Amino acid sequence: MLFGAIVIVALAYIGVSLTGDLATTRDTSWLPFVLLGIALLIALGFEFVNGFHDTANAVATVIYTHSLAPNTAVVWSGTWNFLGVMASSGAVAYGIISLLPVELILQVGSGAGFAMVFALLIAAIIWNLGTWYLGLPASSSHTLIGSIIGVGLANQLLATSGTATSGVDWNQALNIGKSLLFSPIIGFAAAAMLLVTLKILVKNAALFKAPQGKKPPPLWIRSILILTCTGVSFAHGSNDGQKGMGLIMLILIGTVPTVYALNRAMEPGRIQAFSADGQAVSQVLSSRLGAQPPAAISDEEARGRVATYVRTRTFEPATTLPGLIQMVHAIDSQAASYKTFANIPTEKVSNVRNDMYLVSEAFRYLLKQKPIAMNGDEEKVIKTYRSGLDHATKFIPIWVKVAVALALGLGTMVGWKRIVVTVGERIGKTHLTYGQGASAELVAMTTIGAADLLGLPVSTTQVLSSGVAGTMAANGSGLQWATVRNLLLAWVLTLPASILLSGFLFWLFRFLF
Repeated sequence: MLFGAIVIVALAYIGVSLTGDLATTRDTSWLPFVLLGIALLIALGFEFVNGFHDTANAVATVIYTHSLAPNTAVVWSGTWNFLGVMASSGAVAYGIISLLPVELILQVGSGAGFAMVFALLIAAIIWNLGTWYLGLPASSSHTLIGSIIGVGLANQLLATSGTATSGVDWNQALNIGKSLLFSPIIGFAAAAMLLVTLKILVKNAALFKAPQGKKPPPLWIRSILILTCTGVSFAHGSNDGQKGMGLIMLILIGTVPTVYALNRAMEPGRIQAFSADGQAVSQVLSSRLGAQPPAAISDEEARGRVATYVRTRTFEPATTLPGLIQMVHAIDSQAASYKTFANIPTEKVSNVRNDMYLVSEAFRYLLKQKPIAMNGDEEKVIKTYRSGLDHATKFIPIWVKVAVALALGLGTMVGWKRIVVTVGERIGKTHLTYGQGASAELVAMTTIGAADLLGLPVSTTQVLSSGVAGTMAANGSGLQWATVRNLLLAWVLTLPASILLSGFLFWLFRFLF
C-alpha cells in the first residue's frame, strides 16, 4: 500500500509540473502517459526489490551477533538507506545510463525507448526475485548491467540504420565490469587481513568469540557493529539507489521532455558562463583545422557527423572537427539567445537536450582517445564545457530522490530473512564472531563508499558476502563449500541470464510498441 502511494504521489507531482503545458499534452495521445505510469511503477519496483534483496548486506552481522533485534535492525538499515539515497551525487546514476545505446537514450520517448526501459527493468526484477527466493545473495548491480547489455545487443541485432550508436559501449562496460569483478576479491582479502590485524593489535578475547545465547555483546563491540551496519546501509543507499534514479530520469525525459529534458534550475549566470566556455572550446577545436577553413555545413549535417563519431568511435579530422564545432556554435547561440532553459520553446526542448547529450558523449570519447594533440589547459577547457553540458542534461530532481529513497528504504524493511540466514549461517562452518562481523562490515562500508565517490557501481552483496567468507577463512573456521559454490554459480550466471532475458524481452516489447 505504501509503495503504491509513492507511485501515486510521483505521478501527481509530474501532473503539477505539467500544468503549464496542458495545451500541448491535450493534443497528444494518452498512451505515453499510461506507459509513463507503468514505467515509474516498474522502476520503483526494482528499487523496492533491490531493498529487500540486499538488506542482508547490512543487517546480517548485527542480527547474528545480537547487537540489534531483527525488526530494529531492518528499520534502522532502511532509514539509513533512505538517507544514503538523499545524499547521493548522481554520478553512479549516469554512469549506468552511459552503458545504454546512445540512439535509445536520444529517442527514449519512442516505442524503442519504452521497450528498452521495460525490458531491462523487468529482467532485473525477475532475476532478483528468483535469487532472493532461493536465498542466494546475488548482485543487483550485475543483474542490472547484464540487462542493459542484453538490451544493447538486441538493439544492435534489430537495428536497420546506423544513425547513432546501436550497440553496447564495451569500454564503459569493461570499466564497470572491472569494478564488479574486483570488489568481491577486495572484500575477501581486505576483510581477512583486517581480522588478522585486529587479532594482533586487540588483545581483548571477547571480540573474537561467538555470541553466547541471545546475550548482546559488550557495549564497545556493539557500538562498532551498529556503526558499521549504519555505514553499509548509507553506502548501499547512496550507490544502489542511484541506478533507479538514472532510469527514472530517462523515462521522464522521454515522456515529458518539456519539464525534465533540461535542468531548468540552472541560474542565468551559469548559462552565460556555459556560453563563454563554448566559445573557448570552439577556439581550441578551430585551431586544429589548419589554414584552410572548412566549407559551411548545416546543423543537420553536423549532427550526423558527430553521431557517426559516437557510433563508430572513429575520429576523422576533416569531417568530425567541423561537425563538432558547428554543434557547439548551435548550442552556444541557443543558450545566448534564450538566456535560461525555461525560455526554450516546447517544440525545441528535446532537440536542444539531444544535441547537448550527443556533444557531451563526443567529448567524452575525444578526451579518452586523444585523436588530436591537446595540452593540459586545452583539455581543461573541454572538461569544463562538458561539465556544463552534463549539468544541463544529467540532473536528478529532489522528488525523484525522495521516491527512490522511500522505495529502497521500505524494501529494506521487508523480505530480509531469506538472505540474512544465508549470510549469517551458511557461508562459514561456525557462528559469526563479533570481530568477523565488524571486519566484513567495515570493509564493505569503505569499498562501497569509495566506489560511490568514483562514480562506479559495485555490488554491495558481493563485497559483504565475500568479506564474511574472508573472515571465516582467516579465522580458520572453514567454509561451507556447497553454499560457496551456489553463490559463485549465481554470480557467474547472473550476467548471461540477465543478458538473455532482457534481450528477449526487448525483442518482444519492440513488436508490442
